Amino acid sequence: MKSETMFEGQFDYVIVGAGTAGCVLANRLSEDADVSVLLIEAGGKDDYAWIHVPVGYLYCIGNPRTDWLYRTEQERGLNGRALSYPRGRVLGGSSSINGMIYMRGQREDYDEWARVTGDPAWSWDEVLPVFKRSEDHHGGANAWHGAGGPWRVEKQRLKWKVLEAFRQAAQEAGIPATDDFNRGDNSGVGYFEVNQKRGIRWNASKAFLRPALERPNLTVVTGAQVRRLTFDGKRCTGVAYRGGATGEREFVAQARIEVVLAAGAVNSPQLLELSGIGNGARLQRLGIQVVHDLRGVGENLQDHLQLRMAYRVRGVRTLNTMSAHWWGKMLIAMQYALWRSGPMSMSPSQLGAFAKSAENDASITRPDIEYHVQPLSLDRFGEPLHRFNAFTASACHLRPTSRGSIHIASADPFAAPAIAPNYLSTDYDRHVAANALRLTRRIVQASALARYFPEEILPGPQYQTEEELARAAGDIGTTIFHPVGTCRMGTSNDPGAVVDTRLRVLGVAGLRVVDASVMPTITSGNTNSPTLMIAERGSDMIRADRRERARLARANAASPIVTAM
Repeated sequence: MKSETMFEGQFDYVIVGAGTAGCVLANRLSEDADVSVLLIEAGGKDDYAWIHVPVGYLYCIGNPRTDWLYRTEQERGLNGRALSYPRGRVLGGSSSINGMIYMRGQREDYDEWARVTGDPAWSWDEVLPVFKRSEDHHGGANAWHGAGGPWRVEKQRLKWKVLEAFRQAAQEAGIPATDDFNRGDNSGVGYFEVNQKRGIRWNASKAFLRPALERPNLTVVTGAQVRRLTFDGKRCTGVAYRGGATGEREFVAQARIEVVLAAGAVNSPQLLELSGIGNGARLQRLGIQVVHDLRGVGENLQDHLQLRMAYRVRGVRTLNTMSAHWWGKMLIAMQYALWRSGPMSMSPSQLGAFAKSAENDASITRPDIEYHVQPLSLDRFGEPLHRFNAFTASACHLRPTSRGSIHIASADPFAAPAIAPNYLSTDYDRHVAANALRLTRRIVQASALARYFPEEILPGPQYQTEEELARAAGDIGTTIFHPVGTCRMGTSNDPGAVVDTRLRVLGVAGLRVVDASVMPTITSGNTNSPTLMIAERGSDMIRADRRERARLARANAASPIVTAM
């Protein structure tokens, strides 16, 4: 494996982005010793210590060393607010800064993909073995889980009394207990399983990239930002990127077989548009030469909006007060140093629940609300914890009907794109948001939590009517970092599709997109492991297509040439 130095020349495959998908692709494609693979990452190595300590996400999000530092446009549905929009900019991508929650989603999510694309290969029964192949589950192999794969899944290493009380309260409110959210039906309340190994974050770089680094056919370049794709007519031939000591020199890497975009739901559509693939009229207004008019690029953005409800409690300790004093911080540090447990081993959310936002609505046939429950509270992410004991119950609508977009605002490849999630832009999403706040209150009012005298401090008990609750949702809603769908897959006659079901960009040759942007609809839960599954499937497709091309070439070479007399 070659690294660090900028490279020009030819490779069989050029992969753009060393996030979750890119790390998987680099590993799987380089397993074939007779191909050469170049992996290009704009960020640096994942050698920043806080990446690996689970609670270190607090120091990675909003840090230019590890985060692209994107922001959304001002959102009407959020009462004019703009949000920070973290995306990983480091080896491992967002798996290096995320909440580490292992979540596949629901069976129906994938069956819906199969239906809308017309390809049964994306159904739950077909993708479950792919999930299992990657997995190294703490419970070993069974009908639902795999063992021995690179993607480690473990139980969390601590519990809190206040979370136990919330778990019991949820059951009193009619949400059944579960010990596994990943059997295709994630109904219930229980503790999230996490991508950790003995209390340390297990990111895609550790799982997939590092084992491949000794292969001589894999080259990894960091600190290199791709500016555009290169084309010969409508065939993608490579990428042009900036790097080196000053970051000013342009390098060109050519791909003999394919370029694979694995830059994520923000950067993949951005690169397509910068390279002349997208809505032709939009690109022409920006002075970009159109290679192929593909209207769906950057459209269909979906994300989970979380509604953070916070409750002050008495008679039980939470992280707020445990970390408020020097002796508490020392105890926390000792727990982690000695046993890799305690608050420093925490994912951002420990307890989860999946429920229907309205039990009496016959149109809701499966859970459409996910809870992330935390033994802490604060006014806004990045601000200090409150000085009193409290917990936060964040509810997100799993299948929003609102759709947004990500588009370049200029031809400058180093300018951030315009991110407009369009949260709460439909009456249905606002209604579900109001119902989610009501459901949270019903859970908190159950007897299991009564002993701690919960007092709602965010958004506050003054919001009661449907209109008031919808407005409150706009005040407290924030992203849970799950953008998908901006290069969605579909059929060739689908005007909104960007890639086919083998993830090939429609209308051009030699180019695929393999990341969360290809999802037609968002999965019902956290999106990191579904992205990993997409990359596993994409790797299989790429390798199978190469084998088929080789077979046809051999067959053609062996065919006798008949010359007319």
